Amino acid sequence: MSKILVIGARGRAGRAAVEEARGRGHEVVAVARTADAGLVSGDVTDAGRIADLAAGYDAVIAGVYDGGSDPAEFFPRAARALVEGLEKAGVARLVWVGLASILPTADGTLLMDSAGYPTEYRSFFLAHQAALDVFTASPLDWVSVAPTGDFDHANPSRKGGYRVASANAHDLISYADLAIALVDEADNPTHHRTAIGVTV
Repeated sequence: MSKILVIGARGRAGRAAVEEARGRGHEVVAVARTADAGLVSGDVTDAGRIADLAAGYDAVIAGVYDGGSDPAEFFPRAARALVEGLEKAGVARLVWVGLASILPTADGTLLMDSAGYPTEYRSFFLAHQAALDVFTASPLDWVSVAPTGDFDHANPSRKGGYRVASANAHDLISYADLAIALVDEADNPTHHRTAIGVTV
């Protein structure tokens, strides 16, 4: 049994990761900005709080977003706090919920640079990349796991598996199946210091 801390547990990816990890019998603490039933309060930009919460845990899964902040400021700040906090806590493994847009397609072109891909959220995409740049500059054993395309909102059921693949805007995966990949990478780390995409 692993001890896993899930930051951003009120979000859809975070909730799915908590459910998946608990379903495997793991000890899980679910963290959100404000406490609620089953949730512990914690700010992902507060390195001290992260260190306190993560102490004694085997891995951290983080799926975070703050709609009230500038993404270009929020994501690198969160990444820096995670690096500092996890180092203080002695936790080496971070599984980050990533973004398909910054993954390469089969021909090596980033999905966000593909012909016809929406550009109005490009600054958000680049903010996510800035977080990965922070992780890359650190000694942390991190992996970013993202859908290769988008989430399947029409059919959110758990199919029970996934595969690692290049970015493809047409691919869909449920939050429940993404969570399988997230918890797999926390349980038995396979990818190290890189970003991967998963689909069914």
